[in-house]
Amino acid sequence: MQKKDIIEITDYPIYYVDIMPVMKAKGISKNSLCRMTGIAYNALQRYCKSEIKRVDLDVISRICKALECDISEIIIKDED
Repeated sequence: MQKKDIIEITDYPIYYVDIMPVMKAKGISKNSLCRMTGIAYNALQRYCKSEIKRVDLDVISRICKALECDISEIIIKDED
């Protein structure tokens, strides 16, 4: 059996979390979203500022449920 060469992927799209536009459109504050989801304020702040590198799907699911939105509304592909 022949070994296959492993090709390193170096050019790929970057995705980020952007919940602030949905929060503003729904009139939901950070404090309210924290209470609705049980997410700590500091953790939510990192999601609001897109400062997270590894997304917790449970957190994203709770945010989507609370904001009554689809995941595609808060996870955005960076087009730059």
